[in-house]
Amino acid sequence: MSTSADARLPAAYLTPGTASFADFLASQAPDLLPGRRTPVTGAVDVPHGTTIVAATFDGGVVMAGDRRATMGNIIAQRDIEKVFPADEYSCVGIAGAAGLAVEATRLFQVELEHYEKIEGITLSLDGKANRLAALIRGNLAMAMQGLAVVPLFAGYDTNAGIGRIFSYDVTGGRYEEQSFYSVGSGSLFARGSLKKLYREGLTARECATAAVQALYDAADDDSATGGPDLTRRIFPVVAVVTADGYARMPDSDVAEIADEIVTARMERPDGPAASLT
Repeated sequence: MSTSADARLPAAYLTPGTASFADFLASQAPDLLPGRRTPVTGAVDVPHGTTIVAATFDGGVVMAGDRRATMGNIIAQRDIEKVFPADEYSCVGIAGAAGLAVEATRLFQVELEHYEKIEGITLSLDGKANRLAALIRGNLAMAMQGLAVVPLFAGYDTNAGIGRIFSYDVTGGRYEEQSFYSVGSGSLFARGSLKKLYREGLTARECATAAVQALYDAADDDSATGGPDLTRRIFPVVAVVTADGYARMPDSDVAEIADEIVTARMERPDGPAASLT
């Protein structure tokens, strides 16, 4: 049986220090950071998450992700979840190497919680976006070997009273997007769909419908993006962030939206037409 002295935490755990959990981890156990793994050699085929979309509305922001993970030309998983709460007022969607992306997301969640506990206040939305950029930058070595993590971050800015969206590149570059954005293999098609469907003054449900429509269009042209699976009742994950905080839209509500979309596509396969004015 160990003595009380043996059971004590190392001094570093008891000494006031940085408000960044990632920095603390880098100094005490760097091998646990996603980007500090032993470099791989040769080609590696791992599950990849695909398409994430986000769009703002009056009072907040919606983020939605399809449920398919692919490994080469194989569907690795049909019901993977790619949209997660980052904290009470923000969310993150993952694209890229699924395992590393999920691990980075968990680290990001702990990073924000750690900061709040140490400093006694919540990071601003810009501060959260910057912290995520730093985590992505730390994964650059793995990204250069094909294991890239490219998330989409969104949240409700409690200071400005609006929803905001941030995108990233593999080097950790951070870019604020306006109104809507998408990442992943089907992002080009999803973004084109949102250009057609998005307008000012959308409600949260209308914004969610536009996001699911965009994922449907992405799945229509990108084999790595999964559309609504009516037989298995697998539908996109949709998150809504407002002044009331993060909330995942109930699966029953998303299923209702998806069923309406699929029914309408029976009459018009290319989706709703955009006004010319």
